[in-house]
Amino acid sequence: MNQWIDRCCAGIEALIAAALAVMVVLVFGNVVLRYGFNSGITMSEEVSRWLFIWMTFLGAVVALKEHGHLGVDMVVQKLPPVGKKICLAVGHVVMLYIVWLLFQGSMAQARINWDVTAPVTGASMAIVYASGVVFSVLAGFILALDLLRLLTGRIADDELVMIQESEEAVQLKQILGSKDEAPGARK
Repeated sequence: MNQWIDRCCAGIEALIAAALAVMVVLVFGNVVLRYGFNSGITMSEEVSRWLFIWMTFLGAVVALKEHGHLGVDMVVQKLPPVGKKICLAVGHVVMLYIVWLLFQGSMAQARINWDVTAPVTGASMAIVYASGVVFSVLAGFILALDLLRLLTGRIADDELVMIQESEEAVQLKQILGSKDEAPGARK
């Protein structure tokens, strides 16, 4: 199951990279055309905005899978393993509820805007809200899988805190981890 999720996340990362490349081409091309040739790509701003929204939601899915979201772990770190498990379970249940609310809201907005067309491309504005639907489904699946792993005892004690308090702490852990894995390093 984890290999399948890893492949899906790799596919999502490729989609994000492709979206970023399209955004760069559209925006840069629009700037060159506007200042160099007094013309432009009319759909550039609209499509770039949509791609940015999709990149944000898809990137949040990958970060959720990699436990890369920031949070406050000061109290949870000091708890015994049972306390960490309880906090993790409660946190995942709350996040599943929030993802459910996001799913409902995004679906409602997608339905409302299904017939509304974008001013430049003429595409349905439901495209914007579909990103919330896709995120909530994928995030709900990842959260439910993590909760299932917790409830069946397949999460190690060092995985019980799934967030980091700061980006600096994550970078420090990566640096220290890479030194330990270096050839000839003492363990």
